[in-house]
Amino acid sequence: MPADANNMQRFTRDQIEAFMTRCFAASGMPDADAATVANLMAEGDMLGKDSHGIFRLPGYIGRLKSGGFNPTPDIKIEKERTAMALVDGDNGMGHLVVHRAAEVAIEKAKTAGVAWVGLHSSNHAGAAGVYSNMALDHDMIGLYVAVGSANHLPPWGGTEALLSTNPIAVSVPADKEDSIVLDMATTVTSYGKVKVYAQRGIEMPEGWMVGPDGGPLTDASKADTGYLLPIGGPKGYGLALIFGILAGTLNGAHFGKNVVDMNADAASPTNTGQFYLAVNISAFMDVGDFKKQVDAVIAEMHGSPTLPGVERVRLPGEGTHAAYADRTANGIPLPDPLLENLARVADDLSVDRLG
Repeated sequence: MPADANNMQRFTRDQIEAFMTRCFAASGMPDADAATVANLMAEGDMLGKDSHGIFRLPGYIGRLKSGGFNPTPDIKIEKERTAMALVDGDNGMGHLVVHRAAEVAIEKAKTAGVAWVGLHSSNHAGAAGVYSNMALDHDMIGLYVAVGSANHLPPWGGTEALLSTNPIAVSVPADKEDSIVLDMATTVTSYGKVKVYAQRGIEMPEGWMVGPDGGPLTDASKADTGYLLPIGGPKGYGLALIFGILAGTLNGAHFGKNVVDMNADAASPTNTGQFYLAVNISAFMDVGDFKKQVDAVIAEMHGSPTLPGVERVRLPGEGTHAAYADRTANGIPLPDPLLENLARVADDLSVDRLG
């Protein structure tokens, strides 16, 4: 009997995190690294990024088994100056590499005011907002950009997929209001969300993808035959291109034709490129004053008169804050098709199943 994609079971963050830790440790990762990756993935689920949390576990375990990830990487700073560094991820899981880069950037920004850390030899790292949010606890603005892990976007007017979703996340702290968190792909949707729709058998909205004939593609199971569409037409293409140069080319990472499709190739190193920028607010102005001014900006946006049919003006991050509150209180919802995949992973690794 096919699994019901609409049937959701809820699990606590602790349950999900402990399960993923067991799976990664059983796949050869050191216990501490397994726990770190599990924590960052669970954080993505808490933020409502269902396509970038535990949903990715079967694929990640597959890459570990096939040698696509280095389970024991020596992540190190290859080059550095006062306000920059270049990190070699040694083909470790992207979560470990980006987490390390964010720590380096934040530490440098404490004295330099701003710090930019580039990465190469990294991998897919999950939800971008997880990393930009790391700066908030230090009264900083965090900015994270990545080269996507598979090309699904042609250059504007072209037909060859030479670009990826190349996402950006920016987190800005506020005072009494919730932080502003922009977390978006340069395509209309992330490919991870397309994969979620395919797994659950949900039809995609028109405008997410086009088929090889340029017509709308709404069958997510046929996504590999089509192309993602950029946000804002040629402007989104331009952003994807520039982000790819900054996160990939500048760091000696793969970009363009060299990008390895991690969905189709579980064994080859992806040499994924990313960068992290930390901005120390105190280097520019009083932190308290800044946060109060951000509160005022938020109030202005919320106070804007709305168009007919629009209930209220929203700000980037409101959905993730709402998801976090709901999932803290009620648990993280997982559909039956995903639970079946996770059960197979557990059985294959001889670890206790989720829950």
